[in-house]
Amino acid sequence: MRYYVVADPHGHYTYLVEELREKGFFEDAEPHKLIICGDIFDRGNEAKKIQEFVLDLMKKDQIILIRGNHEDLAIEFIKNAWRYIQWGLKSSHHYSNGTVDTFCQLIDMNLYDMAIFTSKAVDLMENTPYIKNIIPTMVDYYETSNYIFVHGWIPCKASGFGGQASNFEYDKEWRKASPEEFELARWYNGILAASQGVIEPNKTIVCGHWHCSYGHSKLEHKGYEFGENANFSPYKGKGIIALDACTIESRKINCIIIND
Repeated sequence: MRYYVVADPHGHYTYLVEELREKGFFEDAEPHKLIICGDIFDRGNEAKKIQEFVLDLMKKDQIILIRGNHEDLAIEFIKNAWRYIQWGLKSSHHYSNGTVDTFCQLIDMNLYDMAIFTSKAVDLMENTPYIKNIIPTMVDYYETSNYIFVHGWIPCKASGFGGQASNFEYDKEWRKASPEEFELARWYNGILAASQGVIEPNKTIVCGHWHCSYGHSKLEHKGYEFGENANFSPYKGKGIIALDACTIESRKINCIIIND
């Protein structure tokens, strides 16, 4: 099977399709699938287009979806939407993370409408294909003979919480981790974890979530994390390929092709 692998499209449909077209995804006559390593929505303004694109590939059985931290944010937002709306959406982390904007796009409502017609807004959000069809098909990880596909990283022993974790230790039983441990791992800096030896023996872990420029800058000492000199191309190290191109800044999406 040939896999076209991307991560963190974050609602940028045009960049995603351009990259897949350049890599030959749509013309490929051999068995192939797209793997998205989490964070399909939030940030970009093409939520409806990317939703339809994913649904179409689901119908064709041409896509594998890895759950990301932004999918978790979407579920949490809906569960507590009344509270967030009452407190003021613009003061919520869901506003700064793009969750609110994604749902505004998907249900054709603005912030004012959500506040006035909260019951209707919550009902519409709960019944979007994103929530009803896409997220339920997502998996914590996908594994082939030589690769493991995740969002942040594999569950492991970590000091610090989520995205703030800075010291990692490999756990050979990570596949048996609880749902809560997998959810936490979706926030990990996989590039940093891999550099500390948290890799899977004889396999390569392909991840998203953390911008590739972190690895190039901090570990290879090439360029800066952000700005004109940042390198957002895929980061490759021992046991890892990281793909998050920080699309909102780089205006591109990374795609690698794997035969396995």
